[in-house]
Amino acid sequence: MSNESALREEICDVGRQLYERSYTVGSAGNISARLDDGWLITPTDACLGRLDPATIAKVNLAGEWVSGHKPSKTLALHRQVYDRNPAVGGVVHTHSTHLVALTLAGVWQQDNILPPLTPYQVMKVGPIPLINYERPGSDKVAERVAQLANSVRGVMLERLGPVIWESSVSKASYALEELEETARLWLMTQPRPAPLEEAALEELRRVFGARW
Repeated sequence: MSNESALREEICDVGRQLYERSYTVGSAGNISARLDDGWLITPTDACLGRLDPATIAKVNLAGEWVSGHKPSKTLALHRQVYDRNPAVGGVVHTHSTHLVALTLAGVWQQDNILPPLTPYQVMKVGPIPLINYERPGSDKVAERVAQLANSVRGVMLERLGPVIWESSVSKASYALEELEETARLWLMTQPRPAPLEEAALEELRRVFGARW
């Protein structure tokens, strides 16, 4: 199996897993992966739970649609991440329920939507900033993401959902799931739990290289 074929299968597998676990619904969300000669990205209005490897869109390095079905309208946002962070191999965007609910209820901080609550959130995700609401596919969002692509693992789009990037599609999905579960813990806990203390954060930085 070629690298491109393997990536097409990985995108479909991750999409199905996210859909089956209700991290996204209907035709919401999109997934992309880096190729040597461009990118793969899920088609516009595609259901992540029913993706076909053959219809995933391929885009060349100039951003031109090469094959497959029409690419997602968030292609510009994905490209900003890939263009600015060579370590990124995959980007995942969903409309995850608890994270969207968090933006409706009010995030912890503008530059960090959740406090450091669990060690795996700190190690696997790190700080995630909020990008204020813009329509889906807005160039303003892509421009803001471009400024953050090297400093964080993702962003939270107000009222829309998380966009997470990592070295592979699968690793991006794992970080997204960790973030969604942390939002669920935060929203279901009253009174709100205290963040991890600085000494605990410093140990996670020292032992695991956590970026917090």
